[in-house]
Amino acid sequence: MEVEVRPALPEEMEEYRRVALSALVLSPQVVSPEAIYGVQPDMTLCGFVEGRLATAYAAWPLKMRLNGGTVPTAGITYVGTLPYRRHLGILRSVVTRHFEQMHERGRQPVAALLASQAAIYHRYGYAVVATRNTYRIEPRHLQWINNGRQRPPGSLRELSAQELGILDQVYRDFCEDRTGCIHRSRATWTSGMLRPAPTDSVRFIIVYEEQGSPLGYVIYTIEPQQVTEGDPWQRIYIRDMAWLCPRAYDALWQHFAGFGLVRDIVWMRVPSDDPLPHLVAEPRRLNAGCADGLMARVVDVAAAVPLRRYAAVGEITFDLIDPLCPWNAGVWRMAATAAGTKAERTHASAQVRLPVDTLAMLLFGQITAGEAARMGRIEVRDPEAVSLWDRMLRTQYKPFCADYF
Repeated sequence: MEVEVRPALPEEMEEYRRVALSALVLSPQVVSPEAIYGVQPDMTLCGFVEGRLATAYAAWPLKMRLNGGTVPTAGITYVGTLPYRRHLGILRSVVTRHFEQMHERGRQPVAALLASQAAIYHRYGYAVVATRNTYRIEPRHLQWINNGRQRPPGSLRELSAQELGILDQVYRDFCEDRTGCIHRSRATWTSGMLRPAPTDSVRFIIVYEEQGSPLGYVIYTIEPQQVTEGDPWQRIYIRDMAWLCPRAYDALWQHFAGFGLVRDIVWMRVPSDDPLPHLVAEPRRLNAGCADGLMARVVDVAAAVPLRRYAAVGEITFDLIDPLCPWNAGVWRMAATAAGTKAERTHASAQVRLPVDTLAMLLFGQITAGEAARMGRIEVRDPEAVSLWDRMLRTQYKPFCADYF
């Protein structure tokens, strides 16, 4: 079977959307169904069999935070293969060609996605680089430990349509030193966090301010639920929350505590280091869940490593295993100094040996080198290198991405 890999033509975009959406039946709680119409032909790279589109694949041009640095990223999106064309290696042909193009063009050293099934993308060197938690809590259980937190001094108000720039500024400040957050364009806001509420629901955008200075916001919808007569019949879905100080965080949650008609509050994309479990009197009432979140793939090691900020200076040599991107494979010297960081080929002996997916987890701060060694994800040849890498790769926050792209 011969597979042709190329972008979809303008006249083939309707078929691209049909193939992609046949595999991804997305809830309006996750993303606007119209978002796929933002995918342009030059963003696609599809697999064709016998002249017909069999595998849909596209990449948004994104910028992502990486411990305070900015990394141009290919945001893989709307990937799907027709059911009768699956397990034939078509997606592998597409992914391999895309990685080759990324390396040749030299503009995006990292690819990232939110997977329908993580196992699919582990085959191509992706790793889960951020954990996504979930909460489902009744408003009456939003009680702080010993009621020890004072009421925040500021105030809450609803933003008007003319003030949405406030959201962008708070979000930028919130993400400044974080890892995994993407830079949001106006289109990203409109099709994502600010998309219209589902039918029969209401959307609210609430900001917390002190002396006129915005320090946090929350975007949520209130939606009806089928319940036993007499029970609370509403549900709150939190879409996005950002805060620049503990007072703002407290105020936003205290806002939800008084919703008497709400059965539960659901937040589907919670940072793994979110403080709420350490603040509420009954953490189990959060009904917290945990799942894989952002997945990422280092496509160009030499270009990706210098874009991240490092917590300590140092030098380490590592032998990288990467069968899909041979330009990455081999021994590298990574040197972080006060003036910047470089990754270059070396003939020196490697202190550690690791696969490319483990490298992504280390760069994003999902796990430490010490944890990777205990898991057997890296082969340690010089034990001192592990503690050095732990110091160099330390992140201020756990990695997290709130957006669906």
